[in-house]
Amino acid sequence: MLKSKLIDTTKCMGCRGCQVACKQWNGLPAEESTFTGHYENPVRYSANTWTRIVFREHENKDTGDVKWLFSKQGCMHCTEAACEKVCPAGAISHTDSGAVTIDRKKCIGCNYCVASCTFNVMAFNQKENVPQKCTLCDDRQHAGLTPACAKACPTGAIKFGDRPELAAYAHHRVSALLSEGKKDAHIYGLNELEGMGVFYILADKPEAYSLPAKPQVSLSAHIWNAVFRPLRVLVVLGIGFALWNNKVESEKIKPD
Repeated sequence: MLKSKLIDTTKCMGCRGCQVACKQWNGLPAEESTFTGHYENPVRYSANTWTRIVFREHENKDTGDVKWLFSKQGCMHCTEAACEKVCPAGAISHTDSGAVTIDRKKCIGCNYCVASCTFNVMAFNQKENVPQKCTLCDDRQHAGLTPACAKACPTGAIKFGDRPELAAYAHHRVSALLSEGKKDAHIYGLNELEGMGVFYILADKPEAYSLPAKPQVSLSAHIWNAVFRPLRVLVVLGIGFALWNNKVESEKIKPD
């Protein structure tokens, strides 16, 4: 059964409890940061930051009211995943529950997945030479547990369960919001990119949350998948040799 995570942005209060829970469960170290005048902290994804609460100040053009829009963001676990399409080593795949995972043993460190991510939420661990991102807490799922972020959310803004059940709940919730006068309320991510493992209840247009209105896999990713993937073995060997040769040459020029 496909599993999903539903994020109801109308219930999110920006507490960042999900960020902390993600780091704690996955053993991700804290990162030094400074206040830049922006309320998001940290301000970008990294190998040690897989989950972020995005803060967006939004003005209602009809009323002139200004309010904060909060949304938990990270890997969307797309069914049509650009990262999977461009991976020459076959290191990225979907689990039976629909999570997009990375096999560290197969990864050759080419970084194509990070460069091709539709939502720009992947990061590269330079030290370990592998990309890293949210795993949808696949290890917790195997133990019969919900993802750490959903477990920690104090307002119930993050729900986890079977995709059809969450979709039904989302439709019901959006209907309620529309009846309350929130005319832009809708579901985001249920159908985009053939459906995503993470979808949202939004009270405004996707752009207001810094989400692409019509997310698409890039043309280059499609070309790579169609033309070069059948030759994956040769491509992997070629890239592997290039990376090895680059490392050897770099070590030659290191100062004594």
